[in-house]
Amino acid sequence: MNADASIISNQEHPGAAAGSHADSCHEPIIRVNDLRITTAMGNRPLIDGISFDVQPGETVGLVGESGSGKSLTLRAIMGLLPEGVVLADSESISISEHKRLAMIFQDPVSSLDPLTGVARQVAEVMRYNQHLPRREAQAQAADLLISLGLPASLRAADRYPGQLSGGQCQRVGIAIALATKPDILLCDEPTTALDVTVQLQILDLLADLRERLGLTMLFVTHNLGVAAHLCDRLIVMQHGRIVEAGATEDVLNNPQQEYTRRLVSAILPIPGEQDR
Repeated sequence: MNADASIISNQEHPGAAAGSHADSCHEPIIRVNDLRITTAMGNRPLIDGISFDVQPGETVGLVGESGSGKSLTLRAIMGLLPEGVVLADSESISISEHKRLAMIFQDPVSSLDPLTGVARQVAEVMRYNQHLPRREAQAQAADLLISLGLPASLRAADRYPGQLSGGQCQRVGIAIALATKPDILLCDEPTTALDVTVQLQILDLLADLRERLGLTMLFVTHNLGVAAHLCDRLIVMQHGRIVEAGATEDVLNNPQQEYTRRLVSAILPIPGEQDR
């Protein structure tokens, strides 16, 4: 194990004990049962009675076109529903006891405080969640950021989000999520706002973290090419409903619905992936 791997492993995430692959013998770590979300006036269903499970160590992709309800579903699980929408029944979402969730957002720049150094932002999350002394949190935050690909100069001088690239800001977002010691990562289109040459790097980083820390992931994307790179199973959504679900290979190679076939035909290759 290299030095960077050791830094991340030493975070002692609770999910690491679960292993990196789904085990159907376990109870689901996430269970969504007849989830219904409407506008505040109650006159329009946004999510119309969807149900699915996620097993420990599994990476499940919620895929579909813009407006299909995939990001809204993710935010409902995280408890971050936007203003103007209503969850019909809070008991329609259940998370295994003592399991922590963290979220990685679509726009890495706007999700960070522009007036605070990135190492300090990570350190503050560590202090709050891990109850670390300030100096220890600052040192661990810098180590974590460097292990995720940020420059080693962060140990000497912090940087503001505006001084970093989009890909570097997304790595900061991942570090903030990891600083909470999550068992489950909810990823809302984490590569969409990035340059195409950086997308594969972020996907590889997430795959590596999943294997190393035993994380469970729910991954939202409109690009089935991105989902194919990371996900064990796919759940295809359209107009707030699930229209198809199955193992990633099955959905991509033998889609049953015309809507899914259109999504498959629109797959965009990830630069660099074809060279592997």
